[in-house]
Amino acid sequence: MSADLHRDAVVADTHNDLLMAVTARPPRQWASFFRERWLPQLHEGGVNLQVLPVFVDDAYRPEGALRQTLRMIECAHTLAEGNADAVRLCVDGAQIDEALGEGRIALVLALESAPGLDASVELLPTLHRLGVRVASVAHWGRTALADGSGEDATGSRLTAAGVEAVREMERLGMIFDVSHLGASGVGHVLELATRPVMATHSSARALREHHRNLTDDQIRAIAATGGVVCVNFLAAFLSEDPAEYTVDRLVDHIEHVVSVGGIDHVGLGPDFIREVMHDVTPPCCEGFSYSGVDAMAAIPGLAGPGGLPLVTDALLKHGFADEEIVKILGGNVLRLFRAELGVPA
Repeated sequence: MSADLHRDAVVADTHNDLLMAVTARPPRQWASFFRERWLPQLHEGGVNLQVLPVFVDDAYRPEGALRQTLRMIECAHTLAEGNADAVRLCVDGAQIDEALGEGRIALVLALESAPGLDASVELLPTLHRLGVRVASVAHWGRTALADGSGEDATGSRLTAAGVEAVREMERLGMIFDVSHLGASGVGHVLELATRPVMATHSSARALREHHRNLTDDQIRAIAATGGVVCVNFLAAFLSEDPAEYTVDRLVDHIEHVVSVGGIDHVGLGPDFIREVMHDVTPPCCEGFSYSGVDAMAAIPGLAGPGGLPLVTDALLKHGFADEEIVKILGGNVLRLFRAELGVPA
């Protein structure tokens, strides 16, 4: 029953850093490496809609950030063109529906923290022309647009350029992503927003006190914009206790977001960083941590997209109805993307 439900649903993953792994290969291998390494996992997990974040490592910042941003965007286009039978890079809801109707995986480009942009908000239309449709403006630290959640102690809101970026993204039809943004910055965005915003990979702070997770007030406010909170699978964001690194604990976070924001405003933002790190620098990354978080600790069976059917099993066991599970797996994200993606103000 769960296998049929998972297969028939649209499964949307709003954060998989696989572009980091693919771009680390020579350009002539981008399409083939994606086909050999990642496409089978996406098929195994039943993924129909995949958001591809463009994340630029610290080694490229600041001087090489724009160049690496463009390399990763080119990589996305190259792997899509080289695997056109299986995937399509989409810029609006109509293209997503066409890809799904053809049995292809719909890919959507996103910027994570946008270091290549710096304060040059006038480049957002350029990146929009290249296919970017979702963007955040900070990661763990400070950018020219805002402070990330690792800088919460500053209490800072968006910079003037950050405010301009929100307005420009809304004009273009790019969805603003608040994941990684500092608490005061999230509040500022929600004050400014006239269109739905989303959190592509954030869990519930009420269940795990960590600056990367969202408070109940933030969850409610994102839902009030019509947006979606996509729950992060990273084990260290779900619990402080390794004994609770389980799919049931993940569902606890999903249940909490549903109880606070409503069933129409929750999705999945797995953040399968363990798989990516093994691809980028094998075999050095056992015990890899990032800003004090054990990025290699994963829920058993959920280190990569192939395990996503386990989430459907767990949601059923927790008593979610079929129609609710369809919304959580991807229906809510699909609804948001159909209404907002690439639609100018």
